[in-house]
Amino acid sequence: MPANGAEGRIAAAVDLGSTSVHLLVGRVRDHRVEPIADESAFLGLGDAVTRGPLGGDGRGSLVDALAHYAWVARESGAETVTFVGTEPMRRLADAARIVDEVTHATGAGVNVLGHEEEGFLTLIGVTEGRSVERPLLVVDIGGGSSEFVTVGPRVPAVALGLRVGAVGLTSRHIAHDPPTAAEIDALRGAAADAIASAPDAAPDEIVVVGGTGSNLIKLVPASRAGATAALGRPDLAEAMATVARLPAAAIAEAYGVRPIRAAILGAGAALVGAILDRYGHDAVRVADRGIREGTILATLHAGPGWRDRLGELAGGWAD
Repeated sequence: MPANGAEGRIAAAVDLGSTSVHLLVGRVRDHRVEPIADESAFLGLGDAVTRGPLGGDGRGSLVDALAHYAWVARESGAETVTFVGTEPMRRLADAARIVDEVTHATGAGVNVLGHEEEGFLTLIGVTEGRSVERPLLVVDIGGGSSEFVTVGPRVPAVALGLRVGAVGLTSRHIAHDPPTAAEIDALRGAAADAIASAPDAAPDEIVVVGGTGSNLIKLVPASRAGATAALGRPDLAEAMATVARLPAAAIAEAYGVRPIRAAILGAGAALVGAILDRYGHDAVRVADRGIREGTILATLHAGPGWRDRLGELAGGWAD
């Protein structure tokens, strides 16, 4: 059912991603998700994938974090708490055990999403559950994978996931801090090769969501990023020059980026640059909304059967 009432309805979503585990509690008014609580923890789920299982200690830390988030959400008045697992939960060897332990500890199950589901929720978050007026490409660059979603007026949304992300590229190609020129060239080449498999599209606008875009833009002077929060080719070149010049710790201190994010900004810049080349654009818009907002909107609007209706919901709805 749609959000209604003077004060709106409150729900919570937690995204179990490769880089962070992130809680958003929000109140929905007229399709808008107004944040009430916003917390994140960096638990290394993406790094654990390369080892196989998360393991007992890792599961314990994750379960503790999610139990805390569930408590925060319910204390904030959330009527639903929805956990969504993305790339690491698709690949961790003990994912089923994680789901069982989280459900037992929190009373809320973990929805392990496919690439298409993840892409649709991200699109809903960007569009706020409204239909689009022109062709749009939304890209969520994660730590271990990236989701591409295309949609247009009267054209159904199509989502595709690529197994390429900022954490994976960094671990494969960067061994120095700051990275060497050869390593940066390798990042750019690998990003271009991966993005060549992205879906064919002719979007009027490209929107990048997630921590990659929101942290890259911190390296761009506010006077140039502007109110539209755009990243252009000169911005990416400047960001990459900063990555090549400064260690991650110095970037974190100078630009207000968390150290774990600072270490993967070079790969993020390479991926955004490859996306611009792939689609012939000069800039992307960086959105501060995505999968968590989309999950809150979808669960409140469609109820318990929200996963069965994601294809429909991705096209938007009217209250």
